[in-house]
Amino acid sequence: MDLAGKKCVPCEGGAAALSGATLARYRENIDPAWKLSDDETYIRRVFTFADFAGAMACANQIAGIAEYEGHHPDMAVSWGKVAVTLSTHAIGGLSENDFILAAKIDHL
Repeated sequence: MDLAGKKCVPCEGGAAALSGATLARYRENIDPAWKLSDDETYIRRVFTFADFAGAMACANQIAGIAEYEGHHPDMAVSWGKVAVTLSTHAIGGLSENDFILAAKIDHL
């Protein structure tokens, strides 16, 4: 599954969040550094850097990808660290879009 080659599509409420074997299959296609929440509603990854400038540069790269994809993560930037959380709020869980964006972020 080439998630990085896909494009995020608008997601409307009413769709089912990924779960079970389908969720596991998507997780196999992203870096294992992405951690699944206990309630399976989001994935999160923390990137570390030597300084604040490195963290900001990463955050700006992620912002550019997210804007292009129309799928926007929650990000927290601090000295030497960027925490990225992906979830599809419209469905209260994870969708293919979250994994597409994760795969694109993995290629940075």
